[in-house]
Amino acid sequence: MNTIALHIAGQHHASATTEWRDVINPANQEVVARVPFATRDEVDLAVATAKTSFKTWRNTPLAARMRIMLKYQQLIRENIGKLAELITREHGKTLPDAEGEVMRGLEVVEHACSIATLQLGEIAENAANGVDVYNIYQPLGVGAGITAFNFPVMLPCFMFPIAIACGNTFVLKPSEQDPSSTMYLVELMYQAGLPAGVLNVVHGGAEVVNMLCDHPDIKAVSFIGSTHVGTHVYRRASEAGKRAQSMMGAKNHCVVLADANKEQAINNLIGAAFGAAGQRCMANSVVVLVGEARSWLPEIVARSKALKVGPGSDREADLGPMVSKAALQRAEKLIQAGVDEGAQLLLDGRGHKVAGFEGGNFMGPTIFSGVQAGNSIYTQEIFGPAMCVVETETLDEAIAFINANPNGNGTSIFTSSGWAGRKFQNEIDVGQVGINVAIPVPVAYFSFTGSRASKLGDLGPNGKQALYFWTQTKTVTARWFAPDDAGSGVNTTIAMK
Repeated sequence: MNTIALHIAGQHHASATTEWRDVINPANQEVVARVPFATRDEVDLAVATAKTSFKTWRNTPLAARMRIMLKYQQLIRENIGKLAELITREHGKTLPDAEGEVMRGLEVVEHACSIATLQLGEIAENAANGVDVYNIYQPLGVGAGITAFNFPVMLPCFMFPIAIACGNTFVLKPSEQDPSSTMYLVELMYQAGLPAGVLNVVHGGAEVVNMLCDHPDIKAVSFIGSTHVGTHVYRRASEAGKRAQSMMGAKNHCVVLADANKEQAINNLIGAAFGAAGQRCMANSVVVLVGEARSWLPEIVARSKALKVGPGSDREADLGPMVSKAALQRAEKLIQAGVDEGAQLLLDGRGHKVAGFEGGNFMGPTIFSGVQAGNSIYTQEIFGPAMCVVETETLDEAIAFINANPNGNGTSIFTSSGWAGRKFQNEIDVGQVGINVAIPVPVAYFSFTGSRASKLGDLGPNGKQALYFWTQTKTVTARWFAPDDAGSGVNTTIAMK
């Protein structure tokens, strides 16, 4: 069993805490690691280390930072297999899915390799007589990141690589449920040549989160996780005078029109709903069948029933276990609520057992039809392998139904009509839109743009918005007088002369 350490000043730091949590393999309940909940002194030390390191790191040339990122992306690429194994062991998702997660995280690191051009400023020469005005993008100082369990590699990559590339230093608090892959990601960062103290890691729960939100030396906080925690983080960090962003919960919809490529649509919507056992904030857990597409429901159920449930280490498995017993019990409770509230349970995945892994947190694909907007299975994020099917007569009804939901993280439409796709993207009030793409997580050089209750903060991760979030824009207005320039007297107006 592995004892997880903190990571401070470029070294593993054994915690003095008395509070530990077991990290459990969700496929068999084996305790695979123990993670410490950092003390206040340890959080203060991590922040102080980052603050000290900022004094030199901020002045490290752009090209030098870029070379470290280039080396880092190479090391990640060389260690995809190991990172994926660590993800699968502690999270439970299948190895192919874990490998895909690492690749999506790698995209962000590759984007950070462009920092020498991303961080270029802007200039207007001779804006007034002899006056130049220009913007420069300077690092903020110490940043902090708080990530959820469901993507222990990709979500940290949404945060610290671009923050560090911009010249900031960083304190990361990964999920305590599956920290080993995150810790290995940090080790690779230092192998790439990152100076000691630029990236630090503390572990813990709500108390550590509050310490990071309150700490006066932290300038910006990025969060990805549940709406409840994300709202708390955003408010607390903002009240402490910090820049904050929270990417939060969702209830994503996949609209299917009858003119869609049927095979592609069904395969994609099933994968989007049940992949990673539904534990994705971008999972399309609500399928809206429009018009004649409603007749496809029996085939959707039959194909879903045929999916293989097994341990993530089984490359033939379509979905692995849920991350914890508590997560499984919560999903099962919501499914029972759906039954009690009158939705039709067409496929029940509760009580699923896998031979040789009888203790695992397994749930099979679950499908409800006749779902109403007031049902608990619709108003709450189940975060399990459960699909809610809604039926409408028209695309307009589908759009209105989605826009009435308080969340706005992601949505998709499957159609062969360019008119319908364009109408959908224009009228839908959701941050990420997919057209014949079931999980529309944008590539890293575009920003992650949830909306409404799914996002707090004007700037999201990745793309140009990440640069703006992790830097302070400084505008300089400069005039240089010739040695013999006597000027034209005192100017008491605001006009430049």
